[in-house]
Amino acid sequence: MTETSDSELVSTRQRRIAQLAKQMPEKGLTSLNQHLDLAWLREAYRRTRKDGAVGIDGQTAADYEKDLEGNLRSLLERAKSGRYFAPPVRRVHIPKASSPDQTRPIGIPTLEDKVLQRAVLMLLEPIYEQDFHSGSYGFRPGRGAHQALEQLWKNTMNTDGGWVLEVDISKFFDTLDHAHLREFVSRRVRDGVLLRLIGKWLNAGVMEAGQVSYPEAGSPQGGVISPVLANVYLHYVLDQWFVRDVQPRLKGRAYVVRYADDCAPEMACTR
Repeated sequence: MTETSDSELVSTRQRRIAQLAKQMPEKGLTSLNQHLDLAWLREAYRRTRKDGAVGIDGQTAADYEKDLEGNLRSLLERAKSGRYFAPPVRRVHIPKASSPDQTRPIGIPTLEDKVLQRAVLMLLEPIYEQDFHSGSYGFRPGRGAHQALEQLWKNTMNTDGGWVLEVDISKFFDTLDHAHLREFVSRRVRDGVLLRLIGKWLNAGVMEAGQVSYPEAGSPQGGVISPVLANVYLHYVLDQWFVRDVQPRLKGRAYVVRYADDCAPEMACTR
């Protein structure tokens, strides 16, 4: 297939997934991995950054493209059969955009891991874009800081006085509870292949200074899949609670605008 036909095929399938998710808002979707084929992986590879930092294997896009079709076929077979091994991410520390004197840890997956994570993200986004609340702006397609600020201004102008409360969740990505996250994801995703892959990424481990550790919590910043998993977590523990419990008590005079102000270079964050 050509690049254009791969993109059109993926877009058509994503619209079908979104329509199904919208029609069944309380149901878990099965058989999602049927869309995960060679054309889907080719499109995932096209959407993957080629100039990003390399993972623990040192493989570059140029290396991978020497036998792109063969490598993607192998990746697809391993992902579907359960033989895919999620390698540890390479951890580096970079200055925070909001506080240059502080650093935050970034996990850099291997190129192949980025491609597969991108492929799974392309399956998850159409589902969760039907679920996420309007006040969520971080790491979502077509949304970013400018839209969040505009909505914050509109909400402020629409209230007759009140408070603006700014809250920062410290080390959020590093402290995600794996058990809770798996349970949240399984409410909408009942596909065994996808759930197994997500579980492997959560348990993949982190390599730093030549040593591999296996944190019991968190999803490394820098991973392509991490932002959507973080949004799923916050959707259930924060956004739904606010819309269900807080807004009714305040008669609709309370609003939430949620945005991630620190975006790792590998993250799908629109700024």
